[in-house]
Amino acid sequence: MALEDSSFPSRPESLSLPVVEKGKGPVEEASEVTASTGVFDVSEDLGHVVTTDTAQPGVNRSWKSKLAERQANAASEEYVKKLPRVVEKERGRFGWAKRRKTQRYVEKNGRCNVSHGNMRETYRYLTDIFTTLVDLNWRCSLFVFVMAYAITWLFFGAIWYLIAYLRGDLDHLEDETWTPCVNNVNGFISAFLFSIETETTIGYGHRVITDQCPVGTMLLLLQAILGSMVNAFMVGCMFVKISQPNKRAETLVFSKNAVISLRDDRLCLMFRVGDLRSSHIVGANMRAKLIKSKQTQEGEFIPLDQTDISVGFETGDDRLFLVSPLVISHEIDCRSPFWDMSQGQLEKDDFEMVVILEGMVEATGMTCQARSSYLADEVQWGHRFSPMMSLAEGFFDIDYGAFHQTFEVDTPSCSAHELSLAAARLEAHLYWSISSKLDEEKWEGSSLTNQSGKQLDNGKGGVVGPVSFTVGEITGIEEQSGPGELNGSVTTDQSESEA
Repeated sequence: MALEDSSFPSRPESLSLPVVEKGKGPVEEASEVTASTGVFDVSEDLGHVVTTDTAQPGVNRSWKSKLAERQANAASEEYVKKLPRVVEKERGRFGWAKRRKTQRYVEKNGRCNVSHGNMRETYRYLTDIFTTLVDLNWRCSLFVFVMAYAITWLFFGAIWYLIAYLRGDLDHLEDETWTPCVNNVNGFISAFLFSIETETTIGYGHRVITDQCPVGTMLLLLQAILGSMVNAFMVGCMFVKISQPNKRAETLVFSKNAVISLRDDRLCLMFRVGDLRSSHIVGANMRAKLIKSKQTQEGEFIPLDQTDISVGFETGDDRLFLVSPLVISHEIDCRSPFWDMSQGQLEKDDFEMVVILEGMVEATGMTCQARSSYLADEVQWGHRFSPMMSLAEGFFDIDYGAFHQTFEVDTPSCSAHELSLAAARLEAHLYWSISSKLDEEKWEGSSLTNQSGKQLDNGKGGVVGPVSFTVGEITGIEEQSGPGELNGSVTTDQSESEA
């Protein structure tokens, strides 16, 4: 049974916040500074200073003393703000405990909280430039998209201007007998506009290349080819980025908390997952990982070690038909990393459980992945998820307002290991109690007796006569024709003794 809060002594209202113990060093100096001016209390949550005037009422102080007091109070406030904050505390089911400030490995929205630094082989990003551009955020992607076109237009525009300048087309603008390389190119701006028309195949018809410029013809072919490559590359990057199924994961929701309670007399760790869209995830598959640092038997420390948490891989329960919200259950057995975790250890433990849902988007056919995580503080012991499905007229109605709601149920506070040992002891006790009861009933009908026949002394130290021992329910051994042993019973007759 779950431990009730009433089993612990209640704490008075005056102790609603933990008392801050005075430390050594700077804290004692700060208390000495403010001893003459007032009393300050360091708030654990905000770290501000509350001053209380210790002057006696009715006594008028000079403005110099008030000014000195204010300056001392301001100095103490600045000094206290620089002090390290007191560790926050909260009252749990087992008394006052330190509130853990755990850094998440995976955020609740699925973003991995990992930053890669001191990478010396950055050239590897250029070897896969397409994936690099797709992985950029939208701001950088748009900037690269615009700059790719602008640079190519400016580059080829400068070349067209250089050709016109070297051939002397700019010096014969008014000469009608002169055949330029490109008609109506009278400066850099016009050459830039001709470059845009060539690469984008707009073709306004005002500026056109002539047949008297073979260099211009070669440049026109080169720009047309490179322009097509730039268009295919940049448009392909933008299309892939737009069609990425990352936003599809926004409509795949996980419960805010995970729960631990009994299912079929077994402790199970459960969380809920649902899909908000009517288009389903095809071939949905669920996985879970435990992120926790550990130390090996050889003394090696492994930070953020990953341990697999079974959510039905052996039985196929990890393959989901995600039409309505489902409760994913992990049975805490001897292979589970939570096998020896009790309710008290849960409140003291520090771990993170990462859950991953993968599947194919029905509309686009692309693979989608949604992630979330649960810290030890977000696992509720002795709770169960509230039902959210009801039968309406002709369909099943799902109330997503109860998606994150849980309610408390009776759950043992011991670990699954201790619970299995208790169940084994209870089973063994029942087995032996039933066996002993049957033995009592059996022994009431036939008790152990030592039957001896007529003893005859033949004068030679021998015993003559039928002697028999009956054990258990064996009767009528004297009627046996031959000597010997039968089910632990020994029969002797006179002839044997004489022999």
